Amino acid sequence: MGISKDGSRKSNYQRGVELRGKLTLFGEGCRGSLSQKLIKKYCLRELADAQHQTYGLGVKEVWEVEKSKHQPGLVLHTVGWPLDSKTYGGSFLYHMDNCKVAVGLVVALDYKDPYLNIYEEFQRFKTHPSIRSLLEGGTVLQYGARTVNEGGFQSIPKPVFPGGALIGCSAGFLNAPKIKGTHTAMKSGILAAESAFATLMNAQDSEPNMENFWSALKDSWIWDELYVARNYRPAFKYGLLPGLAISAFEKYISCGRFPWTLKHGEPDHKATEVADKHQQKAYPKPDGNISFDLLTNLHRSNTNHDHDQPVHLQLKEERIPLTVNAPRFAGPESRYCPARVYEYITDNNGNLKLQINAQNCLHCKACDIKDPLQNIEWTVPEGGGGPGYSVM
Repeated sequence: MGISKDGSRKSNYQRGVELRGKLTLFGEGCRGSLSQKLIKKYCLRELADAQHQTYGLGVKEVWEVEKSKHQPGLVLHTVGWPLDSKTYGGSFLYHMDNCKVAVGLVVALDYKDPYLNIYEEFQRFKTHPSIRSLLEGGTVLQYGARTVNEGGFQSIPKPVFPGGALIGCSAGFLNAPKIKGTHTAMKSGILAAESAFATLMNAQDSEPNMENFWSALKDSWIWDELYVARNYRPAFKYGLLPGLAISAFEKYISCGRFPWTLKHGEPDHKATEVADKHQQKAYPKPDGNISFDLLTNLHRSNTNHDHDQPVHLQLKEERIPLTVNAPRFAGPESRYCPARVYEYITDNNGNLKLQINAQNCLHCKACDIKDPLQNIEWTVPEGGGGPGYSVM
């Protein structure tokens, strides 16, 4: 903490804390910064013969609805509209306690249209009669966004390395069809704790290895659950209707035991097509009751970063936004970001430039994943910065 934009130390400067342990378990969630480095350093995907990870971006609001409309425990999942048949995604709606309802839209980041705006698609989704009727008369309490792992069984890297292991969504244990990963994260943590204890009790060297965790994971219900669900997500690379047909076959006929395993398509960042192949989208203006402009909703996330700190969203090459992203892909970062961090503006000389509003960041990691040339790197900002979720 306490480092200014120019790298100098401010009056509140504090050194980072170095944590050391014989074993370290990494549970950073989806696209964890340290986890990504560990996967690359120790070639963990290659060791498990795993495919690349695939991702979805979820945007979400929590509402307080009228008591007469509230049905505690009701769960609604949808697929399709407002997305087109070539874009995988769906919605969720959960009735929680005290008249609170969580509603959101998850869109796979392998979408092709650079003009697609996930936030605006979510606002459009809420105008569906069945959703609008529930939300009318209610109040939005909070807004947020986060990427999720969708690769499933095919994308699980070897989760162990010298001195530690990956757990939860750092390793990619989310069940994509259920949009559910808390249960697998908890179980992986239990298995890792048991394995760590056994490893330390029997350790003979200074750098113990948790190979027993890898074995325990394969023998657990996590492995079985993700194996049965492995073909749902990659089936939709063929489109909505083929995806539904394959998923129905897997669910009701083969029960996930058919002797094939579908492969994922190309990595998410490579899926984006050039803007010339698509048309700009005209999204409806927000009405202020059911749909909202992004900055109004962003305020509800309580996100906050000290302005005087190094920008945590790093461009590997400063020229790429203006030489590649803007002319070829119509500046997709200005649309896939659910917090308006990236804006193309004109400077005083009339020249186009990319402005990074790092203080808006919701830490969703979409930019680190979807940038066409992988030119954006999400790094950790100063401690204490980020969204201030309370009911998400």
